[in-house]
Amino acid sequence: MIHFTNSISLVFLGFAILALYSYPSLLPSRKMAEESPKSVYDFTVKDIHGNDTSLSEYSGKVLLIVNVASKCGLTHSNYKELNVLYEKYKNQGFEILAFPCNQFAGQEPGSNEEIQDTVCTIFKAEFPIFDKIDVNGKNTAPVYKFLKSEKGGFFGDAIKWNFTKFLVNKEGKVVERYAPTTSPLKIEKDIQNLLGSS
Repeated sequence: MIHFTNSISLVFLGFAILALYSYPSLLPSRKMAEESPKSVYDFTVKDIHGNDTSLSEYSGKVLLIVNVASKCGLTHSNYKELNVLYEKYKNQGFEILAFPCNQFAGQEPGSNEEIQDTVCTIFKAEFPIFDKIDVNGKNTAPVYKFLKSEKGGFFGDAIKWNFTKFLVNKEGKVVERYAPTTSPLKIEKDIQNLLGSS
């Protein structure tokens, strides 16, 4: 009887091994856990010219990440104040990363070249402008999936409009999310705190 029980046990063990070998997804994936992003520095994005840019280039800096649009009612005031912040803190380890997005009333319809021309000529922005992306929906850029997972908004994680802002510390962790209507200059104190200046 013991021999029969051992045989049955071996058969079940064999089936279990076969099932795990045939369907490795049944096992918890240590690799997936190791590869999940820990900070914004883990992402590579496209710059406005379509070149890969690793956000690890900004390691050790305080970042303000903003989804921008050229034809929004918030455009002029936001670019004006973002320029003020950038000029004041760029030499102290502060960077603004702007991601054009056309998902809100089609207010960023141009090509990357047109966007760059508008942003640099009309709004005089000197901070980096990246490739036009989606910040919501099935084609959401991975960096925005991460930002939203780290700091959800009121009424859910979705970006509500142009000029939603994420403040990121020197370790690449999202520390705050600001509504589109939050004036960039109202964020200045938070930026100073992360930079260690006042």
